[in-house]
Amino acid sequence: MNKFPCVIMRGGTSKAVCFKKEDMPKDEKVWPEFLLDVMGSPDIKQIDGLGGANSLTSKVAILARSEEPGIDIDYTFAQVSLNQSVVDLNGNCGNISSAVAPFAIEQGLIEVDSKLKQKTVVIKNTNTNKIIEAEVVVENGAYVSQGTLEIPGVPGSGSKIGLIFHGSEGAVTGKLLPTDNPRDLIETSRGKIEISIVDAANPLVFIKAEDVGLKGIELPSEFDGVTLGYIEEIRSIAAELCGFCDKSEATVKSPAVPKATIVSAAQSYKDIKGIQYESGDMDVMIRMMSMQKPHQALAITGAVCISVASKIEDTIVNRIMVSDQLKTRIAHPGGVMETQIQMCGEQIQSVQVSRTSRRIMEGYVFTHKNY
Repeated sequence: MNKFPCVIMRGGTSKAVCFKKEDMPKDEKVWPEFLLDVMGSPDIKQIDGLGGANSLTSKVAILARSEEPGIDIDYTFAQVSLNQSVVDLNGNCGNISSAVAPFAIEQGLIEVDSKLKQKTVVIKNTNTNKIIEAEVVVENGAYVSQGTLEIPGVPGSGSKIGLIFHGSEGAVTGKLLPTDNPRDLIETSRGKIEISIVDAANPLVFIKAEDVGLKGIELPSEFDGVTLGYIEEIRSIAAELCGFCDKSEATVKSPAVPKATIVSAAQSYKDIKGIQYESGDMDVMIRMMSMQKPHQALAITGAVCISVASKIEDTIVNRIMVSDQLKTRIAHPGGVMETQIQMCGEQIQSVQVSRTSRRIMEGYVFTHKNY
């Protein structure tokens, strides 16, 4: 078969091709080859597939009704490389997580009482075995995408989707601090620098902006190849410290995690739309990498990890943050994102972020091969 039902969904600041698991090839061993075929990879333009020639639009979500008590949907995320024959299933995407509940409702994977105005969907991300709750607006048993919430990096507005990430610690490595240290001193081609590796929702390696020759306010177009190469060198060392693979193989074997994240203190800057922000508008400045390129905004799993890292004593984020409140304002190239932390005693219980999502296209994708 080379004809498969699918939906293209925007979730937050990302876009994914979404499949019901029952519509995927039965043999899961061929999924990587199939998804490369679907997206048109490897090809930097993805001209012969559904990919959008950007890591933010080269994503896949695979959904199924869950058989576990208390769980509504099992959700698997795949990051498809543009220029390599690589499909990374090691982590989750928080932005695409916001598309899961709308897709599940619209595709009949979940039934919604026609009297409800809000529906909470309990999602298990199979990549990390972590639970996410999505609170979505519904009417007459259907998901309502229209609304007034505007999020940085997305034109227009939509209905609010409240994403609540529960027990995010150790999502991929099994440990909040994969090296057991809030900071590690590593040897690089430019000498020794400090990094922090924190695994919450996804593992991130935090790097001080000045250690890679940056101010921290640079926009994605202002990163040169030399700087990106050095950031990838540091990320590769972190991948080895996480136990994913040898540092020499990290770009190929673990390109998506850990995610390199540049950190600097709150400071005035202009976002990609030219909007001016002052230091008082934020608590920390972030520049995140996605598949070895600068992220146009900020990954939601990254925002969760940053929020958690800010509460871990002596991490780079904790040392730089100007606020110790439960609300964290994170500045990124697309604007400022807010997260809300829920504590249970001294422990972080959950982190909440607001997103929007909508269905863009529904139909069939035709592949080169039969699967």
